[in-house]
Amino acid sequence: MLVALLSWSAGHACAGNQQEEALADSVRAALSRAITDAGPPKPRFADIKARIGYLFWLGEMSSRLKKKLPDFQVRLEFLRTVWYEARRAGLDPAMVLGLIQVESAFRKYALSPVGATGYMQVMPFWTRVIGDGDSKKLFHMQTNLRYGCSVLRMYIDREGGNLYLALGRYNGSRGRAEYPDAVLAAWNQWKYKP
Repeated sequence: MLVALLSWSAGHACAGNQQEEALADSVRAALSRAITDAGPPKPRFADIKARIGYLFWLGEMSSRLKKKLPDFQVRLEFLRTVWYEARRAGLDPAMVLGLIQVESAFRKYALSPVGATGYMQVMPFWTRVIGDGDSKKLFHMQTNLRYGCSVLRMYIDREGGNLYLALGRYNGSRGRAEYPDAVLAAWNQWKYKP
């Protein structure tokens, strides 16, 4: 029985059942604007010190992620996009990496039993609510990360900054400790200490 469970979980993501909620028109419009700019991530830095800090972060995270994403170019593109989309949404890239670790174990094509898709296990209804309705695009790395970061930011704002409740809402398990605790523990593993 344990072998069957382990083999099943290796191919499936363990996302909760995130619920579609009624959104105010202003929230829907803001989320829609947040996901529409499809330009490639181009980080901007206030000064050379910030750029050097980013490059050191990129090198360290690449080293940590090598076992999960062995292809160097794929890993570099993934990390650049995580950093860009997390910062764009006002999130810590380490938290986003922790969430991805818990949600999909860094699998681009992860699909949960309830239909959550991709790295950040975005529910397909979001493409209808704030996008163009094409849920297949959630397997595109940047699209998935943009949706995931934008939705998480909205939940954090909706919960008044309470990360514990926002993470629960993101996973569809609001009020239960297991998921937020798992993400917070994974977040600590991805924190960068220069």
